[in-house]
Parts: sequence; structure tokens; C-alpha cells
Amino acid sequence: MKFEKNKILRKKQNFSQLDGNQPIGIFDSGVGGLTIAKEIKRLLPNENLIYFGDTKHLPYGEKSKEAIINYSLQITEFLLSQNCKCIVIACNSATANALQEVKNLVGGRVPVIDVINPVAEKVAYELHSNVGVIATKATVNSGLYRKTIRRHNKFIKVEELATPLLVPAIEEGFKNHAVTNAIIYHYLSQNKLKNIETLILGCTHYPLLINEIQQFYGNRVRVIDSPNIVANHLKMVLEKHELLNENETPYYKFYLSDLTKNFEKIAKRFFGKDISLELKTL
Repeated sequence: MKFEKNKILRKKQNFSQLDGNQPIGIFDSGVGGLTIAKEIKRLLPNENLIYFGDTKHLPYGEKSKEAIINYSLQITEFLLSQNCKCIVIACNSATANALQEVKNLVGGRVPVIDVINPVAEKVAYELHSNVGVIATKATVNSGLYRKTIRRHNKFIKVEELATPLLVPAIEEGFKNHAVTNAIIYHYLSQNKLKNIETLILGCTHYPLLINEIQQFYGNRVRVIDSPNIVANHLKMVLEKHELLNENETPYYKFYLSDLTKNFEKIAKRFFGKDISLELKTL
């Protein structure tokens, strides 16, 4: 079902009309965005969170730009209907292909946080080295990491490599497994990444394999902690607009377009065994 374009025409709302007690809305194609949600929970323990995992349509990295935009707009509309005070696009493929469309839909009513710009800017201003990016096809094809980093620092060389087998392996639960180790070795051994000094995990699924990736490199390459950068950027935005929540008993809600055992397993590991998952079809 295609998103109705007339829903995009919304009246702009001043952030001063928002309240700190409202939840933060987070979405991704699957379990990857939980790495962002987990870091937000750690850094902002009083915040209410509503998470949408579009597990029915994953991986976004293999979808067309039009499809990614359509899914992202439908999820954003749902999160807005849940009274979220900001939207966190916890998906690199959605950021690379639908960020502007999501912002158009939101129409300035709430802040929109993405996972590429904060990371790219931090790397551009703090590092002076050859940077590698591993990501989905949809993210790599957009070239957004390279464009954003080089817009801020034209002296950094950026190599982007599509690594499409990692997301399905992660969604299937292959962590600390021969399958993922073989995939990691196959991708990270390629000549394109041979001379990098810094590696950006350009998919929110990939931090779930950060130990395996760091083991491959040893101390030769700095692996960027993207969830921490994004969570800190979110905190800065909420502080700026006086939208931090002071409630000490936050709630966490999880909606999925298709219920999966692996999502439940990882969500319970990050947020506790008493969480519940609710099916919400788009």
C-alpha cells in the first residue's frame, strides 16, 4: 500500500508545545535499531521509548528507494500518532534514502534524528585518516557517508563497501558463529578496505558483531561506536529544546510488522525479560 502524499501537508508545530514526558520514537527494519535504542536507554535512562521494527520488509538495504521511502513514511506516521516527541531513524538505509521525505512529513513538529549525519560529522572533525564504511547496498549507493564526511573535511579519503550478507545473518541469529566470521573475513579482506585507519559500521545491525569485527582488525583499525554518537546527539537536541524526561519509571513499547524470535531474544537481552512485543501491520 503506497503512502498517501496528501498526508505530508501538515501544519508546523513549535517544539515548545512538546513535553518531556512524551516518548521517543525509534524505527528500523529489524533488530539493528535496538543497538541505538539500547544506548539511548543507557544514556537517557528516564526516557520513554517506542520502537518499531519493520521485520516484515527487512532488509531495507535490498529494497528500492521508493519502497524504503514508503515504509519510512508509514512508520513515522504511526510514531507521530503515538505522541512521540522526536523521531529517531535508527536505520542507515532509511536515512540515506528517506530522510528528507520523513522531515517533510514531520513538518517541523518534532525533531528528527538520523544515524548518518552525526557520525559523519564527528569523523570529519575529529579524524584525519583514511575511512572505510561498510553498509547495505542502499546506503552505499546513496554515497551519503562519503558526501557528508568530505563536505566537512575534503582531505579525508572515504571508501564505501556494500556488505549485504551481514543483515540477513544477524537477523537469523548467527552471532559468534562460523557463518558470520566467514562473511566478515570475506568483506573486510577486500582491497578497497586495505589501507583504512578507521571503520564506520554503516548499518545499525553491525554493532551486534562489533567484537568479531574488532577481532579481525586487532588494534590496526579504529571501529566507530555509532550508537553512542547518535545517542549523545539526541541528548544534545533534547537538552537544547528542554525536552528531557525526568520520570524515573520509564516505559518501553515494541511494535513489529512481523513477530520474530531473534528480535524478541535481543530485545529481552537489552531491555529485560518482561518486555512485550505487539504486532502492527503497515
